[in-house]
Amino acid sequence: MRKIEHIGIAVKDLEVSNVIFEKLFGAPAYKQEEVASEGVKTSFFRNGPNKIELLEATTPDSPIAKFIEKKGEGIHHIAFDVEDIVSEIARLKSEGFTVLNETPKRGADNKLVAFLHPKGTNGVLVELCQEILE
Repeated sequence: MRKIEHIGIAVKDLEVSNVIFEKLFGAPAYKQEEVASEGVKTSFFRNGPNKIELLEATTPDSPIAKFIEKKGEGIHHIAFDVEDIVSEIARLKSEGFTVLNETPKRGADNKLVAFLHPKGTNGVLVELCQEILE
């Protein structure tokens, strides 16, 4: 893990939240996209070297919808940049962590992603992110 890649925040209404974070950071989102496979729409904001991802559910059974129903809006995950996601998954499994998706999948912002179960990380959902080089 090389650095924190972004912090993901679950929101009920992406457009309302975009206005809030635009005021907070003094700049609009630099990217918006839908990840249909995950049932989410996302907006990304930069704050210095840091990124914030806002996530709104697009289906009632998506992980974000379930999170908001259970816990309300708020921090959903912390994502870490990795150089080789397959090797990092293997390393973390050997250390005893539970990987929620052992095969990396395409996520937002041109990344391959995998998640660690929060039961093994003090209640924090950890996302591993590798830039897709095309």
